[in-house]
Amino acid sequence: MNQHPSHSVRFAAVGDVHVTKDSTGSLRSFFAQASEAADALLLCGDLTDYGTAEEAQVLADELSVVKVPIVAVLGNHDHESGTPEVVIEVLTKAGVRVLDGEACEIEGVGIAGTKGFAGGFGRGSLGAWGEPAIKAFVQEALNEAMKLEAALAKLRTPRRIALLHYSPIAGTIEGEPVEIFPFLGSSRLEDPLLRYPVDAVFHGHAHRGTLEGKTVNGVPVFNVAKPLLQRAWPDQPAFRLFEVPREAPAA
Repeated sequence: MNQHPSHSVRFAAVGDVHVTKDSTGSLRSFFAQASEAADALLLCGDLTDYGTAEEAQVLADELSVVKVPIVAVLGNHDHESGTPEVVIEVLTKAGVRVLDGEACEIEGVGIAGTKGFAGGFGRGSLGAWGEPAIKAFVQEALNEAMKLEAALAKLRTPRRIALLHYSPIAGTIEGEPVEIFPFLGSSRLEDPLLRYPVDAVFHGHAHRGTLEGKTVNGVPVFNVAKPLLQRAWPDQPAFRLFEVPREAPAA
């Protein structure tokens, strides 16, 4: 059991570990450090590089050192081989809770998670107009936003966290080439977060983005893509620690 003060629940969050079949042994000490530092580990997608069963198994083996609950969402790389369900199956067998529009609870903190999708931000958001392919693209973003909303609506905990791969705001992708902003996230993912406020949002995907931003209602959004954290914090393990006050038990 981790010896953390009982007044808070600590989460270690990271995304974009991009495990390949050659990653065996390369992440164990990293995951062990995260496990030691926190009460739960949050994984923000792009867990594998090509979304294969072989890569997922390597990741599962690397995660075997983790002694705390693990909650994850998939990323676009985990869909590359067209079999995300295989990745989910392997990780679920290893004890990882993979969220795809679902919610779970860890030590009194609710977690709602989904992959998210692209589409742009604010006035730069792509509209569902014109060719069927455009409408299908926008519909995918709307579907993911609805999945996030459904997951958030299930939570009854006073403290809540949202877990995504794509960003819900432009602030945490600043630093990426502006031309690719529309492919890094969507404001449609921010809408549910305004209706169901959370304590924090974690995402990955933007390897050259910005560490932290805020939704329009002031909720902190953290970009925890591992390559970004490695560059920002070269002298410490590349995960973000976030503390949530633990609710006092009802009298």
